Amino acid sequence: RTAVKTIIAQEMSLSLLSSAPVGFAAPLPAVRPVAQPRPLTMSAADGMEGAAHETGFTTWDPLGLADLGSPATLAFFRHAELKHCRVAMAAFTGWLVAVSGVHFPGLCSFSEGISFEDISQLTPMEQWGAVPALGKAQILLAIGIIEHQSEWKIKPHYMAAGGKPGDLKGLKSFWDPIGLTSKMDAKKLERQRLSEIKNGRLAMIGIVSVLIANNMPGAIPLPIAFPAGPSLVLPF
Repeated sequence: RTAVKTIIAQEMSLSLLSSAPVGFAAPLPAVRPVAQPRPLTMSAADGMEGAAHETGFTTWDPLGLADLGSPATLAFFRHAELKHCRVAMAAFTGWLVAVSGVHFPGLCSFSEGISFEDISQLTPMEQWGAVPALGKAQILLAIGIIEHQSEWKIKPHYMAAGGKPGDLKGLKSFWDPIGLTSKMDAKKLERQRLSEIKNGRLAMIGIVSVLIANNMPGAIPLPIAFPAGPSLVLPF
């Protein structure tokens, strides 16, 4: 009889549990979704010189321009950047010289009787306009020769395997005529290259700023009397 009573009691307990209202069920612990790690996206420009404190030592390329093409395309972009950096540094230095009134002695053109002093009295862009056409042609020809030599004489080409964008060591008489880099070690040369990129980027911003400053009032919030005149002029 005891065994029968035990079986009956167990069946009654199971019946009561199965018929218990849902409201009395013990709440289940909340399960938080596990965040999936985002895949790391690598830029083709990662590891290139130019990343420093300003960008947190990472490549700043919000538009992903470095990934538009092949490694040769990226080499072309870097070479173009270095060219623009160097031209902008020369242009900004020239602008400072032009507005300071410093000039060479003597005549700029013997045939037309134009002196450097006469040209120095003009604004920077007007000074270019005052240079005789033959003088402008000589300047542009010299730039063209340097460009041609840098593109065709230096091997391997900067877009080919083993080439180095911005490297002009093949033009020894133009690159470093007095041998400033010959005594620098690898670490010093790396620092100098980084300085060139950073100063060049700043110069690109600087030369554009001084050219538009007078034609866009308030564009540069500095108490400087920028010279009047056009921001752009025709080459001839």
